[in-house]
Amino acid sequence: MFRRTFWFTAGAAAGVWATTKVNRKLKKLTPESLAAQAADKAIEAGHRLKDFALDVKAGMLQREDELNDALGLNSDPDRPDNVRALPGPRRLRALTNDNDHRPKFSYNRNEDH
Repeated sequence: MFRRTFWFTAGAAAGVWATTKVNRKLKKLTPESLAAQAADKAIEAGHRLKDFALDVKAGMLQREDELNDALGLNSDPDRPDNVRALPGPRRLRALTNDNDHRPKFSYNRNEDH
């Protein structure tokens, strides 16, 4: 008698457990639930993308400061010991032959064809 009661109770408990699991899965697969899950994933992806963009921007600013320090562009121009300046623009000489004043080389791409 005790055996039958034990197995009846174990079977009933297993049935309740399985029914609960199946009902939870079915609720997760309803269109409303799937739409809510998709919206949550999209919001999460948006937050990750925003964090990534902020990290990239912070890295760019840090690197820009490093480059400005290396070039001496962040220093105070009013200090007398800082007399460094950037070089002026370069002047290009025309490649000319001494006899005539036409360029030696033609930069026309279509001339060779």
